[in-house]
Amino acid sequence: MRADNSQHIVNAARRRSEYTRSRAIQALRELDAAGEPVTFEAVAKRAEVSRSWLYGQPDLRTEVERLRALHRRAPSAQLPAGQRTSDASLLRRLEAANTRVRQLTEENQRLRTQLARALGEQRGDRITTDRVRGT
Repeated sequence: MRADNSQHIVNAARRRSEYTRSRAIQALRELDAAGEPVTFEAVAKRAEVSRSWLYGQPDLRTEVERLRALHRRAPSAQLPAGQRTSDASLLRRLEAANTRVRQLTEENQRLRTQLARALGEQRGDRITTDRVRGT
């Protein structure tokens, strides 16, 4: 009677499946980090797996679709998802910029007023000096 080696075959298949999944996940990460469009074709090519296999993996399929949608919404922003700016962050930056512009406008007006006074005093001193000299 032969020994049952089926467990070795099952273990080998499990390792091969895990390795294939890790390649696909790595391909997703690399494409996103590089700012390249994430498509089933691009992931399959980089991971050296079939597109049909990717479609059959619910979690990988969801992630490809999510990243693909992000790239479609922001075609000019080719940044990884983790580095993209949120709307709330952009609003805070805009508010900060507006506040800074307002401060600089006020400072500029103060400096113009100071300069006008200084030039006026300088002119007044010159006129007074010219009158004293008699010119």
